[in-house]
Amino acid sequence: MRLYRFLSDDDTSAFCHKVTAALNKGWELHGAPTYAFDAARGVMRCGQAVTKEAPGTYTPEVKLGEQ
Repeated sequence: MRLYRFLSDDDTSAFCHKVTAALNKGWELHGAPTYAFDAARGVMRCGQAVTKEAPGTYTPEVKLGEQ
């Protein structure tokens, strides 16, 4: 099955660590990162899509963060 996740966080090192952790678990970058201003909170936000091939059949119960 092919899995998809969209990672997002404030523009801090925590976001980079989140993406790095996913890459080290076998996820691959999918597309360009996004960067936007959250006016309600007054902070910049980052986002990155990642995908991964995994054994099995997809169901909505799949815990994507545990793959």
